[in-house]
Amino acid sequence: MKKTLCLSLLACVSLMADTQLDTIQAELQKQKETTQQLEAKIDALSAQQNSGTVNTSASFSQNAYLPDIALILNMSAVSRDVKNSDYENFEIPGFIDAGDAALPFNKDRGFNLNYAEVAMHSVVDPYFEAFAIFHLHPNEFEIGEAYVQTTSLPYSLRVRAGKFKSSFGRINSKHQHSWHFDAQPVIYKALFGPDGISDAGVQTQWVAPTDTYLMLGAEALQGTNERSFGDVEQNNLYVGYIKSSVDIGDDLSVLGGVSFAHGQNKTTNATDVYGVDLTLREQLGSYSSLIWQSEFLQRNKDLGTTTDKQAGLYSELVYQYNNNYSGGFRYDVITKNDTDLTAYNGISTDDLDKYTAMLEYKPFPMSRLRLTYSYDRTKVIAGERKDINQVMLSLNIAAGAHGAHNY
Repeated sequence: MKKTLCLSLLACVSLMADTQLDTIQAELQKQKETTQQLEAKIDALSAQQNSGTVNTSASFSQNAYLPDIALILNMSAVSRDVKNSDYENFEIPGFIDAGDAALPFNKDRGFNLNYAEVAMHSVVDPYFEAFAIFHLHPNEFEIGEAYVQTTSLPYSLRVRAGKFKSSFGRINSKHQHSWHFDAQPVIYKALFGPDGISDAGVQTQWVAPTDTYLMLGAEALQGTNERSFGDVEQNNLYVGYIKSSVDIGDDLSVLGGVSFAHGQNKTTNATDVYGVDLTLREQLGSYSSLIWQSEFLQRNKDLGTTTDKQAGLYSELVYQYNNNYSGGFRYDVITKNDTDLTAYNGISTDDLDKYTAMLEYKPFPMSRLRLTYSYDRTKVIAGERKDINQVMLSLNIAAGAHGAHNY
């Protein structure tokens, strides 16, 4: 009897084990079939996406849409043979009156924290990307730029809208930390002030479908720049430019442009500014190059009874020895100053020029030390023409995801 019971129990256990095994095998088979169906759907969707038949405008990937964020720190130590209180009130005859200089960078003898710049960029969707540049000065917060830009317009068109730096000329669209020299060219400071043409508006650019780079651009801006424009009862400033670049041989690149700005000044009359720029870059080796960059600007400012005609240029030569070391020289000069200069009777207003030399060391692409000497003969201080000697050591640090600057 006991033997029969044991055999019966063994038979039951074996039968239950067989039943569980069959159930597990059936579930595995079902999972395999489900996996195959999902893989087939993935293959079909991938094929449709590659053929452009799927609308991905509503898709979202958190990692892909997080903004790039960069922090730029710029500071300097300055030695200058003019007291700070006098330097703040310098004049450039015919261009800048005493107290109107506006000095956001390298203002004081001694130490300067010029700014901390926070730059943000993000893809918005398949049609737009957004940019924002915030300047944090010691006593001021400023929205330097904040704009959106199209990414998928046809016919090589691109539209930008918001607050941005105009692409007038060669250097206007560049930020201070990306200049070859720490100081703004004299003619730019004289005509546009330290921020250049930076305003709210809309920009359209078109790149020609040719082997040679050719770009045409037009901008409609509010015109708040008080040095040359400033009548803001309505948007009053319009900018146009043509830029082109060609390669000569394997090592020499030539970039040139012609720019024009037309707006209304505070007298409600017209101001026209013309610009011509030329840049030559000779690649001497893998990390060595020679860059010669020049710009000429002329302004015709109608004041109702008279028209001021003023012009100037800068020309700079920069030799990059390797990734770490470079040096350069720049010459600034006012070439025309046909305006009312009776306020400067007894003061020479000729030969307004400036000489600057610099040496630069970059231990790594994200950091830069720059030593600069300048001899400035463009300024009148306390009713006297003053030749200013200045030595400056500047430090620039870039941290985070910061895109490459335009060539």
